[in-house]
Amino acid sequence: MPDRVKPHIYNIAAHGGFADALAQGLIDRFDDKAFGLARLLLILPNNRARKAVQDAFVRLSDEGLLLPQMAVIGDLDLDESVGVALDSGELALDIAPAIEPLDRLLMLAQLIEQQSKARGEPVLAKDALRLAREFARTLDQLTVEEIDVRKLLDLEVEPHLSDHWQNSLSFFRTVAEKWQKQLHTLGYSEQASRRNRLFDSLSHIWSSAASERTIIAAGITTSAPVIARFLRTIAFLPRGMVVLPDLDLVMPDEEWALLDSGDSSQEGFSVRRAQETHPQFHLKILLERMSVARVEVMRWPRTGESGAVARRSKALSHAFAIPELTSRWSDLPASERSLAGVQTAEAKTSGEEAQIVALLAREALEQPERRVAIVTPDRTLAARIAGHLKRWDIQADDTAGQPLSKLPEGILFLNLLAVAAEGFAPAALLALLKHPLVRSGENRLDWLDNVRKLDLLLRGPRPAPGLKGIDNLLISDDRRTRVLREEVSGWWSEIRPMFENLSVMLKSPLDWANLLAEIRSVAGLLTGDQLWKGPGGRALADFLSELQVRDTLGPGSIQAAEIGEYFETFLSEIAVRAPYGGHPRIAIFGLLEARLQQADLAICCGLNEGSWPQKISPDPWLAPMVRKSLGLPEQERQIGLSAHDLVGIMGSKDVILTRALRDDNGPALASRFLLRLQAMCGTSLRTHSDARRLGQMIDWPAKRIKLARPAPNPQVEQRNVPFAVTQADRLKADPFAFYASKIMDLSALEKVDAEPGAAWRGTVIHQILEDWAKQDRYDPDRLIQRAERFLNDRNSHPLMRSLWAPRLMEGLRWIAATVSENSKSGRVPVLSEQYGVSEIAGVELSGIPDRIDRLPDGSLAIVDYKTGGPPSNRAVREGFNLQLGLLGALAEQGAFGEVSGQVSAFEYWSLAKKNDLFGHVQSPTRGQGDNFVAADEMVDRSVAQFNDTVDRYIRGSEPMTAKLHPEYGYADYDQLMRLEEWYGQTSAEDPK
Repeated sequence: MPDRVKPHIYNIAAHGGFADALAQGLIDRFDDKAFGLARLLLILPNNRARKAVQDAFVRLSDEGLLLPQMAVIGDLDLDESVGVALDSGELALDIAPAIEPLDRLLMLAQLIEQQSKARGEPVLAKDALRLAREFARTLDQLTVEEIDVRKLLDLEVEPHLSDHWQNSLSFFRTVAEKWQKQLHTLGYSEQASRRNRLFDSLSHIWSSAASERTIIAAGITTSAPVIARFLRTIAFLPRGMVVLPDLDLVMPDEEWALLDSGDSSQEGFSVRRAQETHPQFHLKILLERMSVARVEVMRWPRTGESGAVARRSKALSHAFAIPELTSRWSDLPASERSLAGVQTAEAKTSGEEAQIVALLAREALEQPERRVAIVTPDRTLAARIAGHLKRWDIQADDTAGQPLSKLPEGILFLNLLAVAAEGFAPAALLALLKHPLVRSGENRLDWLDNVRKLDLLLRGPRPAPGLKGIDNLLISDDRRTRVLREEVSGWWSEIRPMFENLSVMLKSPLDWANLLAEIRSVAGLLTGDQLWKGPGGRALADFLSELQVRDTLGPGSIQAAEIGEYFETFLSEIAVRAPYGGHPRIAIFGLLEARLQQADLAICCGLNEGSWPQKISPDPWLAPMVRKSLGLPEQERQIGLSAHDLVGIMGSKDVILTRALRDDNGPALASRFLLRLQAMCGTSLRTHSDARRLGQMIDWPAKRIKLARPAPNPQVEQRNVPFAVTQADRLKADPFAFYASKIMDLSALEKVDAEPGAAWRGTVIHQILEDWAKQDRYDPDRLIQRAERFLNDRNSHPLMRSLWAPRLMEGLRWIAATVSENSKSGRVPVLSEQYGVSEIAGVELSGIPDRIDRLPDGSLAIVDYKTGGPPSNRAVREGFNLQLGLLGALAEQGAFGEVSGQVSAFEYWSLAKKNDLFGHVQSPTRGQGDNFVAADEMVDRSVAQFNDTVDRYIRGSEPMTAKLHPEYGYADYDQLMRLEEWYGQTSAEDPK
């Protein structure tokens, strides 16, 4: 029996520096006067790998040389990229063209939307698009693994599935069947299917007619069956070679054998899952499908100069051993557990991690010719690192690019969609109008002045939806905003027309083509040509153009509220890369882009669970049991690929592994890969001694200043200001807040799109009750009608009214019933919302009581309405809520005209819920023990406490200290007093 022909298959270990080693080995072997390199066809996994190998050839050539022809297996036009090397017209002549990815996605979404509706379970357009993307991913996996969709028709496991998964499987079969028919009718093929046929066609051509040209496949690790056959064909060609990256040749044979479990039991299934997370598992599958034994793989004769020492590969092999063999770590000699040249760095937050990584990279660049690779799958972290590097004018090339949805052009487009989807809600509208690309010309400052005025006008709860809501706000009779409304109304009337068509369009079922055209038109009116400039703008313009020519493929129906999420699904998948490279010795890579790259220093960032490895997304279509039955790879294989990526990157000479203790979502778990390295190496895995300290030091001030609690000390004449009874409490509890409010005349701004806060609710309640008292004379039958009419005229948002109005109405019904009941016993309201002023404690004090009742004995009762809970008796007793007592003093001094006399009752009428009912009366003159103030002492006690406060802060010279009694203070002026900078450094007892 003749000897088996040996395959020409080689391996470059992780420490070998793949690109340099490959290039040097090819130069040594083929660079001769007969143009050996130029006659070579080099097949690589992706364009980034091609660029790395090209750069390696340039670095290693002493003189000029002709590079080999290079093709990548990920190229959509594979037949064109390698066809010129074949001298044959056989390739791809009988293979149908592949359908465009965008056409495929939109058509699948349409199909899913139609079938969902037919099944009586209609889905939103955004959900149909998401399901279409997942459907396409699952279909591609089936095609790549050469699994016929018809196998789904006869699954033994189907009866054992839950109802949910059975329905999902049935739906998948229906959509797949209809999709295959639709694709056949159109004359297209699946992209993955076409590539399978192309690779098989190439394999057939090369194996049937020996090529005189040398063909080398390098760096390819995918274990797809068709790729395995393709690589096998090349490996057995007379002039063919396959060069694998990072195959572990030092792993013992018995451990290599354990990577495959043929056990189909549940226990064997669990073992298989654990093995699929091993970094060598996919390479073993590839070799098995190539029918090549690991012992047949030869070492590549050259290594790169920037690689690590060889023993690191041995240590990494041990570190990533399958779980059953990790117990051997303790028996390993120190030399086989050593990761010399590898350090770790831990940051408190991801922001600090980005700062540390940027500093480490900056330090490395100080050394001439030293190259730095920053690798992370976290694009947010990558963007932060790039931002920090700009501090030193270092433009790092982020090879993975940034999602269009995160770039200014994409953000503006999504802002515009949010404005439409949310009915011109204040937050969305202001974000759009303030965007830096809007009116970015010479008149931008004037534009921003008007936008800020509109911002002030839109503060508080959201107005009614649509342009009409803003129009009504501009013509309201609110005295507080009169000047502001007059200043902004002219500008608003100028810009309003550009939104008119979009506003009208949103009131009817959306037409796909018209919607795209209108959004593009509005964007152009707002930005001129600025939106379409630069890489992001061009990508956005191309995307919109592609959608517009596919107007018939849009969703059958789409709701205004979902258009933002619908388009963000597209924009988040569009990666935008800079048109030119950055600094020549530094780059930021994603995991895919980092494959086959090499550097003198590799910084691996974001080593937390959910980032590296990334969180596994379950297949929403096929149950795990179905995937196993079909022979699809486990989702856990992605973890193994991430581990292989890390091992490959750690082949660099120097490596730093970083993570953050907390990410944007809270406390973070260290990556299982990092934990393995730490567990095996123990204290021998060095921590970078300076990284965290430098990251913190760079922004430390030259001198650390202990900030004092603000305590302004205005002149006596500045302190002599008239104020209302409601401000007496603030003066005692938080003198700084009184200073800001009355002396500095600064008022706190409400938030944009705010929830109905206490102040807003109080204003509404008081206005309703005032009108009820003065116009309806406390008629209990008219209060609810007035409240409903008032809220309808208020221009408030319907959602807000529907959530808050029911509770309000319950409280108002209680007030109407209680007033009516009191009237029967002789207690009669005599005054409501009337201004009164008098001199008390030597200052001009004013007040407006919510209501004053005349009691049967002729004395008065002071009533204060509260939308929330009333103040505690303790607060009143200690002088931190003097409003009722001071209003009583004003009444007794005749400040309210004819309504005067002794005050014997002080009451809070709260609309808050108590004992399952809305509305109750609470009085500080009633309580247990000493936790109340006697009614006959209330006025005198309040005046005395007020007089003491006035002596200290108005007539006296005591500093207006911030947060003197924080338990009784408010948060309105916390930002002005820069509370977070000093609070906690000093105590309330010693504010200075």
